Amino acid sequence: MALEPGPMQVIHNFHTTKEEVLDDIKKLDLWPTVYVSGRMDELPPHWHDIDNCGYVMEGSGYVLNEKGEKVPLSAGDKLHIPRGAIHAEGTVTERMVYIVGISVPENLFEVLSLLDPKDSPLNQ
Repeated sequence: MALEPGPMQVIHNFHTTKEEVLDDIKKLDLWPTVYVSGRMDELPPHWHDIDNCGYVMEGSGYVLNEKGEKVPLSAGDKLHIPRGAIHAEGTVTERMVYIVGISVPENLFEVLSLLDPKDSPLNQ
């Protein structure tokens, strides 16, 4: 099931357990993987050519929405990122752990290319 097209959304306090995350991933027909983010600088605005959802399991930080506004993230939050949604991961100063669901059974780093915002299908 494809995510409804539109902007990235952060849903605060979406989950409290791993089981709730996995139930949501199953409902959305996504493929789960774990991503552990160490310290990193803020990424430039970009979009991905696949649907994905990130569930913050540990840590806190922020993400930039399509307007460049900082949206805080912490454990229990869900990132809902439909294909084409412009966003950027913020500076990470402490370890963050995510469960990420993607719409294809592929390697996370091979399918989440950082694509130029001007080419987003949401701009068409």
